[in-house]
Amino acid sequence: MRVAATFLLTGLAATPAVAADLTVSVEIPRLNVAEYHRPYVALWVEKPDQSVANNLAVWYDFDMKDNEGTKWLRDLRTWWRKAGRELTFPVDGLTGATRAPGSHKQNFNAAKLKGLAPGSYNLVVEAAREVGGREIIRVPFQWPPKARTTGNAKGTSELGAIGLEIKP
Repeated sequence: MRVAATFLLTGLAATPAVAADLTVSVEIPRLNVAEYHRPYVALWVEKPDQSVANNLAVWYDFDMKDNEGTKWLRDLRTWWRKAGRELTFPVDGLTGATRAPGSHKQNFNAAKLKGLAPGSYNLVVEAAREVGGREIIRVPFQWPPKARTTGNAKGTSELGAIGLEIKP
Protein backbone atom coordinates (compact mmCIF):
# COMPACT_ATOMS: atom_id res chain seq x y z
CA MET A 1 0.00 0.00 0.00
CA ARG A 2 1.34 3.46 -0.85
CA VAL A 3 0.85 6.25 1.67
CA ALA A 4 1.25 9.96 0.94
CA ALA A 5 3.10 12.45 3.06
CA THR A 6 0.33 14.84 3.95
CA PHE A 7 1.78 18.08 5.15
CA LEU A 8 4.84 20.17 4.54
CA LEU A 9 6.33 22.94 6.56
CA THR A 10 5.92 26.35 4.99
CA GLY A 11 8.90 27.73 3.17
CA LEU A 12 10.04 24.37 1.82
CA ALA A 13 7.79 24.27 -1.24
CA ALA A 14 10.28 26.29 -3.32
CA THR A 15 12.90 23.54 -2.97
CA PRO A 16 13.69 21.88 -6.30
CA ALA A 17 12.18 18.46 -6.88
CA VAL A 18 14.40 15.46 -6.24
CA ALA A 19 13.73 12.14 -7.90
CA ALA A 20 14.28 9.66 -5.08
CA ASP A 21 12.35 6.86 -3.47
CA LEU A 22 12.34 6.03 0.23
CA THR A 23 11.49 2.52 1.43
CA VAL A 24 10.86 1.89 5.12
CA SER A 25 10.66 -1.55 6.69
CA VAL A 26 9.17 -1.90 10.15
CA GLU A 27 9.30 -5.13 12.12
CA ILE A 28 6.60 -5.65 14.71
CA PRO A 29 7.83 -8.39 17.05
CA ARG A 30 5.70 -11.32 18.13
CA LEU A 31 5.33 -10.88 21.89
CA ASN A 32 4.43 -13.70 24.27
CA VAL A 33 2.04 -11.81 26.55
CA ALA A 34 -1.33 -12.67 28.09
CA GLU A 35 -3.22 -9.82 26.39
CA TYR A 36 -1.86 -8.74 23.01
CA HIS A 37 -3.08 -5.74 21.03
CA ARG A 38 -1.56 -4.65 17.74
CA PRO A 39 0.47 -1.47 18.20
CA TYR A 40 -0.40 1.92 16.84
CA VAL A 41 2.56 3.16 14.78
CA ALA A 42 3.52 6.59 13.42
CA LEU A 43 6.28 7.21 10.86
CA TRP A 44 7.61 10.67 10.11
CA VAL A 45 10.65 12.60 8.93
CA GLU A 46 12.22 14.88 11.51
CA LYS A 47 14.63 17.78 11.12
CA PRO A 48 17.78 18.12 13.30
CA ASP A 49 15.84 20.34 15.73
CA GLN A 50 13.36 17.44 16.10
CA SER A 51 10.50 19.30 14.42
CA VAL A 52 8.40 17.38 11.91
CA ALA A 53 9.40 17.85 8.27
CA ASN A 54 6.91 15.32 6.85
CA ASN A 55 4.35 12.86 8.16
CA LEU A 56 4.64 9.55 6.35
CA ALA A 57 2.09 7.16 7.89
CA VAL A 58 0.03 6.39 10.95
CA TRP A 59 -1.30 2.88 11.54
CA TYR A 60 -4.26 2.62 13.90
CA ASP A 61 -7.79 1.16 14.23
CA PHE A 62 -9.32 3.65 11.82
CA ASP A 63 -12.42 1.60 11.00
CA MET A 64 -13.86 1.51 14.53
CA LYS A 65 -17.41 2.78 15.01
CA ASP A 66 -17.68 6.56 15.54
CA ASN A 67 -13.95 6.96 14.78
CA GLU A 68 -13.25 5.60 18.27
CA GLY A 69 -9.77 4.35 17.33
CA THR A 70 -8.48 7.93 17.25
CA LYS A 71 -8.74 8.34 21.02
CA TRP A 72 -5.66 6.13 21.51
CA LEU A 73 -3.53 8.05 19.00
CA ARG A 74 -2.46 10.22 21.95
CA ASP A 75 -0.49 7.20 23.20
CA LEU A 76 1.94 7.93 20.36
CA ARG A 77 2.98 10.80 22.61
CA THR A 78 5.92 12.27 20.71
CA TRP A 79 4.22 12.18 17.31
CA TRP A 80 0.92 13.38 18.79
CA ARG A 81 2.52 16.46 20.39
CA LYS A 82 4.51 17.35 17.28
CA ALA A 83 2.00 16.67 14.51
CA GLY A 84 -0.92 14.38 15.28
CA ARG A 85 -3.16 16.66 17.25
CA GLU A 86 -3.21 19.13 14.36
CA LEU A 87 -4.78 16.57 12.00
CA THR A 88 -8.38 15.51 11.44
CA PHE A 89 -8.69 11.73 11.16
CA PRO A 90 -8.79 9.66 9.08
CA VAL A 91 -6.25 11.43 6.87
CA ASP A 92 -6.37 10.39 3.23
CA GLY A 93 -3.01 8.97 2.21
CA LEU A 94 -1.64 8.88 5.77
CA THR A 95 -4.01 6.59 7.66
CA GLY A 96 -3.52 2.84 7.53
CA ALA A 97 -4.62 -0.20 9.50
CA THR A 98 -2.64 -1.64 12.40
CA ARG A 99 -0.22 -4.37 11.39
CA ALA A 100 0.19 -7.90 12.71
CA PRO A 101 3.55 -9.13 13.98
CA GLY A 102 6.03 -9.48 11.14
CA SER A 103 8.00 -7.29 8.77
CA HIS A 104 6.16 -4.58 6.82
CA LYS A 105 7.53 -2.46 3.97
CA GLN A 106 6.18 0.86 2.82
CA ASN A 107 7.40 2.89 -0.15
CA PHE A 108 7.29 6.67 -0.46
CA ASN A 109 8.10 8.12 -3.89
CA ALA A 110 9.73 11.46 -4.66
CA ALA A 111 6.41 13.24 -5.15
CA LYS A 112 5.41 12.27 -1.61
CA LEU A 113 8.67 13.63 -0.21
CA LYS A 114 8.74 16.93 -2.07
CA GLY A 115 9.58 19.87 0.08
CA LEU A 116 12.48 18.29 1.93
CA ALA A 117 15.32 20.80 1.75
CA PRO A 118 18.85 19.39 1.42
CA GLY A 119 20.26 18.41 4.81
CA SER A 120 20.26 15.94 7.67
CA TYR A 121 17.06 14.22 8.78
CA ASN A 122 15.85 11.32 10.89
CA LEU A 123 13.27 8.75 9.99
CA VAL A 124 11.29 8.35 13.21
CA VAL A 125 9.12 5.34 14.03
CA GLU A 126 7.05 5.40 17.21
CA ALA A 127 4.91 2.49 18.43
CA ALA A 128 2.52 2.25 21.37
CA ARG A 129 0.46 -0.75 22.38
CA GLU A 130 -2.56 -1.04 24.69
CA VAL A 131 -1.56 -3.01 27.80
CA GLY A 132 1.99 -2.72 26.52
CA GLY A 133 4.75 -0.22 26.14
CA ARG A 134 5.90 2.59 23.90
CA GLU A 135 9.08 2.88 21.85
CA ILE A 136 10.69 5.39 19.49
CA ILE A 137 13.43 4.57 16.98
CA ARG A 138 15.38 7.13 14.91
CA VAL A 139 17.35 6.35 11.74
CA PRO A 140 19.50 9.25 10.44
CA PHE A 141 19.82 10.02 6.73
CA GLN A 142 20.94 12.77 4.34
CA TRP A 143 18.63 14.34 1.76
CA PRO A 144 18.86 14.34 -1.19
CA PRO A 145 20.71 11.09 -1.64
CA LYS A 146 23.79 11.11 -3.86
CA ALA A 147 23.81 7.29 -4.09
CA ARG A 148 21.74 4.40 -2.78
CA THR A 149 21.67 4.81 1.00
CA THR A 150 20.59 2.43 3.74
CA GLY A 151 20.13 2.80 7.46
CA ASN A 152 19.10 0.43 10.21
CA ALA A 153 18.14 0.48 13.86
CA LYS A 154 16.66 -2.07 16.23
CA GLY A 155 14.05 -1.69 18.90
CA THR A 156 14.08 -3.50 22.21
CA SER A 157 10.40 -3.96 23.08
CA GLU A 158 7.54 -2.76 20.85
CA LEU A 159 9.58 -2.54 17.64
CA GLY A 160 12.07 -4.88 16.02
CA ALA A 161 14.34 -4.03 13.11
CA ILE A 162 13.73 -0.73 11.33
CA GLY A 163 15.23 -0.36 7.88
CA LEU A 164 15.55 2.60 5.57
CA GLU A 165 16.59 2.53 1.92
CA ILE A 166 16.80 5.62 -0.27
CA LYS A 167 17.36 5.34 -4.01
CA PRO A 168 18.20 8.45 -6.06
